[in-house]
Amino acid sequence: MNHREEVREFLVSRRAKITPQQAGLPVSSKGRVPGLRRSEVAALADVSVEYYAKLERGNLAGVSLGVLEAVARALQLDDAERTHLLHLAQTADGSDALARPRRRTKRQWTAHPSLQWTLDAITAGPAFVCNGRMDLLATNQLARAFYCDLPTAGQRPPNLARYAFLDPAAQSFYTDWEQFADQAVAILRIQAGRDPHNRDFHDLVGELCTRSEAFGSRWAGHNVRRHGTGAKRFHHPVVGDLTLAWEGLEMIAAPGLALTVYTAEPGSPSEEGLRLLSSWAAVPLAPPSTG
Repeated sequence: MNHREEVREFLVSRRAKITPQQAGLPVSSKGRVPGLRRSEVAALADVSVEYYAKLERGNLAGVSLGVLEAVARALQLDDAERTHLLHLAQTADGSDALARPRRRTKRQWTAHPSLQWTLDAITAGPAFVCNGRMDLLATNQLARAFYCDLPTAGQRPPNLARYAFLDPAAQSFYTDWEQFADQAVAILRIQAGRDPHNRDFHDLVGELCTRSEAFGSRWAGHNVRRHGTGAKRFHHPVVGDLTLAWEGLEMIAAPGLALTVYTAEPGSPSEEGLRLLSSWAAVPLAPPSTG
């Protein structure tokens, strides 16, 4: 993953999304392409056109926080996009050693006993820990039942992005698959800014770009998103339709990892579905016949 190319494509894609009207600039259709011109962004950010062109060529090394903030305002970046730009700048200021792809981690991360106890204490909804690659690293019993269809490959942990784009069953599991697919790619884009030289991450993105046109087209969009809270709809192979709220919590003791908990509205059919799933998880039953 070429860092300069990542910066260039991100800035160009954000510039293309802003219209002159949105930026408060005079509108002229003469010879315009979609979005703002470089000169217009430079003027909005109060930098020279030559300096902004250097940034858009991917050279963020040594750029001050004030300039980055001005560019973020000019491009009307949201909080997630602004953070992504700052991560890209931090990487550009790193040493040569940081710029080289890191070796693959030979030792797989395992949950500390107290973390697993915490997960196991959550019994009303699926709870799990993921990293920025969307690897499923630790789960409670209900999460294992919830993701019962996720494939595993040797010692490699199940991966939610790989499942979403490479397993046909995912399009039935995620009722709003298109929305989940957009979110998954945006989450991975955030990780690309945080840890762009991780070889395991490179391998995942390369695999998905090669094997999934749906992933590749979304990856080229350079959209980023913070994964914090919301609601999702699922169709579970055992208990059927579920509408679940979720909360994502960053883990202070393990930077880069996040704990996610799914819950259902009290008294709803989805809450009853989670109770049924919990019973099934405790004493696994054969899935209902579809014949």
